[in-house]
Amino acid sequence: MSFAVDQRAVESLLAFWADAGVEALYADAPIDRLAEGAAMLRAKSQPPPPPAPVARPGMAMVRSPDIASAVAAAKAAAAACNDLESLAAAIAAFEGCPLKSQGAKQAVFSRGVSDAQLMIIGEGPGADEDAQGQPFVGRAGKLLDRMLKAAGLEERVFITNTVFWRPPGNRTPTPQEQATCAPFVERAIALVKPKMLLLAGGASAKAMLKRDEGILTMRGRWFEWVSEDQSLELPAMPTLHPAFLLRTPAQKKKAWQDLLTLTERLDRPDRPH
Repeated sequence: MSFAVDQRAVESLLAFWADAGVEALYADAPIDRLAEGAAMLRAKSQPPPPPAPVARPGMAMVRSPDIASAVAAAKAAAAACNDLESLAAAIAAFEGCPLKSQGAKQAVFSRGVSDAQLMIIGEGPGADEDAQGQPFVGRAGKLLDRMLKAAGLEERVFITNTVFWRPPGNRTPTPQEQATCAPFVERAIALVKPKMLLLAGGASAKAMLKRDEGILTMRGRWFEWVSEDQSLELPAMPTLHPAFLLRTPAQKKKAWQDLLTLTERLDRPDRPH
């Protein structure tokens, strides 16, 4: 079927576009701009492919570890330890925590007495701890020691962290890194058999108690820590990390009150069965 072309209508239309300032055509053939726009929107809705990992000369590619496999390996290694010495050796030999290959010099496990009434669990080692191989030995550790001595707890504590290798740049350990080390922390609690836990810092409190509140909300309150297999249950108190106290000395009063509250409960006579 053919259509007659109205020459006058065509000339009128061209004159209209000329008056409007149109001087050239984009293409000889018509383009469906609506369909073109819809195709562009569909393309934008598709997520871009992840960038290919870049290998640096002389460096092996680093892959994220399988967290579930690492946790299972940590559980098996921890369960085989019957004393703190073998536990320390198992931690040093453990390859499942990614922090071990991110610049840490050595594993940092613990210090204190092996049958302590109180276990203090911090977040992770810093530069001084990484160098000396013991937790809380830098400026924050010295402040902690002074507080413990003043409270009469100096010879009654066992000190460790939620992770055993220094995070790069002293950053906060991730939940995944804490999860791979958690079986060793639980085994340490089972071997030491403390009466209660003092959780220093928000990262420690959140990891040990499986809670999301900030440390300023949790500090000074009693919680119940329960082991993964439900076989162990201990009272636990979150408190401010000594490193935080060095940065904000006005908060030392709160941490000291936490320590006094804990000491009072620790020294309270056991109830008769």
